[in-house]
Amino acid sequence: MHLFADISSHGFGHLAISAPVLNALAEIDPDLQLTVRSGLAPEILRQRIRPAFEHIRAASDFGYVMQDATRIDHPASARAYRAAHAGWAARVAGEGRLLASRQVDRVLSNVSYLPLAGAALNGIPALSICSLNWADLFAHFFGHESWAAPIHADMLDAYRDAWAFLRVTPGMPMERLGNVRPLAPIAARGQRHELGLGGDRAVLVAMGGIKHRVPLENWPRRPGIRWLVPASWQCTHPDALAFESLDLGFTDLLCSVDAIITKPGYGTFTEAACNGTPVLYQRRADWPEQDCLIEWLGEHGNCREIDAAALNAGEVGSALEALWQQPARPLPPADGAAQAAALIMAAGR
Repeated sequence: MHLFADISSHGFGHLAISAPVLNALAEIDPDLQLTVRSGLAPEILRQRIRPAFEHIRAASDFGYVMQDATRIDHPASARAYRAAHAGWAARVAGEGRLLASRQVDRVLSNVSYLPLAGAALNGIPALSICSLNWADLFAHFFGHESWAAPIHADMLDAYRDAWAFLRVTPGMPMERLGNVRPLAPIAARGQRHELGLGGDRAVLVAMGGIKHRVPLENWPRRPGIRWLVPASWQCTHPDALAFESLDLGFTDLLCSVDAIITKPGYGTFTEAACNGTPVLYQRRADWPEQDCLIEWLGEHGNCREIDAAALNAGEVGSALEALWQQPARPLPPADGAAQAAALIMAAGR
């Protein structure tokens, strides 16, 4: 089977969902031919995707233009959607030609709707997989605008043309689509490593794959805690350490720390719960998906909310201590990847 997988580069969560599915597919079909289109760098993709693949480094969606990891740039996002749909029919035709030229047997999209529309032109079985879809978010942010209805209709038509939308747990309701297949959670499991911090607790500060810097160099020192942060921050706090220096993949790193400070996002939340890592999170500004994620993590993991002002000031000590006093919970099952792989194999039959 030749699978064309389109993975959004709007953060890392789309890859965190897609990679376990692609790995499960390769176990079912050792002869799997895999093409991955994504704006993510190949080294990031290969950290999670085990089978060999051809990489097309391009993005067929943008999701939303972000000010940072928690705030949308609404005017820029509106302009981008209007530009993308100004020549929508031509874009779909071009996508159809691309898929036909590559003799694709299946399309899996997370969560762009363009490849779904292109596949429909050629009768190629296509599936989408995610905890959200851009059509529902578009309706939330722009549904009241006079120019929005035709764009929203294009989105819905593309998602509805798919053989199925595989909605992972936790996920948004997606009541408008009509082709939703619910899945169990999808989350990679890591291996715990000794980080060599001399008995100090390690707290990972990772706000996802969208540029967002916390002013950690201004935080007060807290004896017994080390902060693991991206090297790109060039953080000068005496207790900060670039997590890249530990040479661990993200899931192994997440499994090895004592807590993570982050924003609500599917990949981080499910992997934290499934690896037993406590979560201190800052809500995103008006992001509809986050409510189902927070509710699920509250039921299956250890978590607390912190507001932006407290986080920026480094007033996290009491919240972390309260988090560490919570009793450990059983690790939730994460069987969604195997379920998705089976449905992809069955698509169109």
